[in-house]
Amino acid sequence: MPDTTSLPSLTGTDEPMTTWILLRGLTRESRHWGDFVDTFRRTMPDSRVVTIDLPGNGALHHLTSPTDVREIAAYCQKALSRLGIAPPYNLLAMSLGAMVAVAWAHACPGEIARCVLINTSLRPFSPFYRRLRPRSYLPLLKLALFGGSRREWEERILSLTSRLRVGAADVLDSWVTFRAEYPVTRKNAWRQLCAAARYRAGKENPGTALLILASRNDGLVHVDCSVALARAWNCPISIHPRAGHDIPLDDGPWVAAQVQQWAESRDLDRSQGA
Repeated sequence: MPDTTSLPSLTGTDEPMTTWILLRGLTRESRHWGDFVDTFRRTMPDSRVVTIDLPGNGALHHLTSPTDVREIAAYCQKALSRLGIAPPYNLLAMSLGAMVAVAWAHACPGEIARCVLINTSLRPFSPFYRRLRPRSYLPLLKLALFGGSRREWEERILSLTSRLRVGAADVLDSWVTFRAEYPVTRKNAWRQLCAAARYRAGKENPGTALLILASRNDGLVHVDCSVALARAWNCPISIHPRAGHDIPLDDGPWVAAQVQQWAESRDLDRSQGA
């Protein structure tokens, strides 16, 4: 079974393409990007876009999730190598996926050209009660300890992560179908949560171009986590005023536009020798 649900298309030219790798978060899979992948492709037409499942999620739900973020990053690196997709990579990642992106950039800075980090939180930059907001403790604990039906799981996750989505019923139905087809075990959910809790990023900027996107209305991770990270690593940040934790779901065009503007401004700076 392939390690990715979205293989790059060929253009028929010899021009090198910018490769964007999209990484999701805890217990989420590539299909949870929804229509954002198409939105991003339209906004970045000269790029190829590849989505990868983290081990234990999606098409890789049969694997045991590592409890070390660095091991997850190494797995993603090998998955791309098996697919014949060579660096440099541009990473767009959210939540746990963003931690994986940071670990990857720290370990192999020459492979990563750009990182866009969405609503992530990292030690040592933020305390635990901002990295996971107290209001989410009880509902997440109930799910972890007592489980529930597929619909109850996905309904709770959607309520915690989304604020603006029109057609939430259709999204929920899709997510329930994903869980039925590729169920994430409670053991793997705990292991991914453990990996996120244990990971400690280096205090120094990982040495790649960084853009941070966050939401003022994030119900899981306090926006100050992203602000603190942008300040520590001296990188740009854009904050959505209304979206929830899953900004690509709530406002995918905003995310794609932010990335496009940032990437174009960096390309312009390089062309002018800035």
